[in-house]
Amino acid sequence: MENNTTHSNHGATCNCGLCTNYGHIRKFGGILVGVLLVILIVFALGKALAVFGLISNAQVVQSSPNTIVVNGSGDVYATADVATFSYSVTETAKTVADAQSQSADVSNKALAFLTSNGVAAADIQTTDYSIDPQYSYSQAVCPPIPEPNGVAQYCPQGQQTLTGYQVSQTTSVKVRDTSKVGDILSGIGALGVTNVSSLQFSIDNPDALQAQAQSKAIADAKSKAQALAQSLGVHLGKVVSFSENSGNVPAPVVYSMEATADTKAASVPDVSTGQNDISDSVSVTYEIR
Repeated sequence: MENNTTHSNHGATCNCGLCTNYGHIRKFGGILVGVLLVILIVFALGKALAVFGLISNAQVVQSSPNTIVVNGSGDVYATADVATFSYSVTETAKTVADAQSQSADVSNKALAFLTSNGVAAADIQTTDYSIDPQYSYSQAVCPPIPEPNGVAQYCPQGQQTLTGYQVSQTTSVKVRDTSKVGDILSGIGALGVTNVSSLQFSIDNPDALQAQAQSKAIADAKSKAQALAQSLGVHLGKVVSFSENSGNVPAPVVYSMEATADTKAASVPDVSTGQNDISDSVSVTYEIR
């Protein structure tokens, strides 16, 4: 006996077996459509990323600008405004105390002379101070060699004897008023110092002059770049890179000078400050368009 069950829904009839199969088909079809949609989205996203990568690479290549490189130089000339020199005081006596006392006497006179001539205490510096024992050496007389065919006998060593102590003090001086250098050298040489040496002329603040030389070098490079751009028919853009080679920071001008206590320093020496050249060079890369 067949059991064919039918259901009625507002006048429509449906076989139960057919309805169940139809529901499964609809469910599977929905899943398949969803999977296909996900695949399409992933594929489209991959294509988009690939195109974006190509565009980015093209932008990197195209962003490299055309450039020109120019060099510039600048020089500043200045007269030395500072003089430096050194002097020493050396005294010898039987005892350390006596040698120090004699040395201090001459050193104090030299210090008073310098300050009275406008040298600031900050510009006077002791650079060396030493105390050394002094010895005398006596050579012993060797006994004569017997004749004939004598054999040389032992010859005694010489004898070392302490005779006193030597105190030496060296001072460095900076004179900022270069017009007084000759008078100061003459006056300090007459005070009994042992020697005056290492006279040098230099610029006290070379950094400011170096900055001026740099500004001239940059202006020189810019002028060359503008002229070159005009000749090429292009326009200058922004600065892409910059490098600098600081040139000749003026070295002190050294004068060879030795004055000892035996030298009559009454005459004023004629000294010249000379002129210093401070230079700078730069390399500038400009973008052109």
